[in-house]
Amino acid sequence: MKDAQESAQDRRVTGRVRWRRFGAVVVPGFAVTGALAVALAQGALAASFAVSGQQFKVSADRLTGSGFAQYGSVDVNARDELLPVAVTGIREAELESLCQSVVTTLPILGDISLNLTAGKHRPVEATDLFVDATQLSGDASFRNIEIGRDASTLDKGPDGAQGMQDAFSQQADTLEISNLKQVAWATNAGTFKLSGLSMKITKGKRECF
Repeated sequence: MKDAQESAQDRRVTGRVRWRRFGAVVVPGFAVTGALAVALAQGALAASFAVSGQQFKVSADRLTGSGFAQYGSVDVNARDELLPVAVTGIREAELESLCQSVVTTLPILGDISLNLTAGKHRPVEATDLFVDATQLSGDASFRNIEIGRDASTLDKGPDGAQGMQDAFSQQADTLEISNLKQVAWATNAGTFKLSGLSMKITKGKRECF
């Protein structure tokens, strides 16, 4: 009788251990999902889609825009990995001699480059433009710039161009950047008009810069 009771007790203990292990596996998953949901609600995540695993390069001879806002945020890829970015939002933008490139390395074929160009004779036009970048360089000038503003209070950029409360940000009435070079995870816009669009795919590594 005693042996039977001890056996039943062992089974109950084993059951409890298994449920604890199950909880140890499942609970962190729910915690991550909950954290992402909170981040989305607070505007901590940038692109409204899962970004690819490849960054791309963009260059332009000149970018002019009105309604500029910039703040830190996070992109998410299909593996739920978080990617820190600097989001640049512009209400209305024009880009002269735009170039966009991305290089993919494939088995056997090696490097394959996709190059897109536009705006050589008439500027590319965009509204409500968002760029989630990791690098940006060029010669820039701003009008009525505010540096160090709370990211949750931005009001000069496109609708929705706001970051987390207490986070650093900047905004300006207008901006102009010549010799623009940037590396980004994502770009989206309300409208995007590309005059003189040309796209080419070639073997080898051919980037905008």
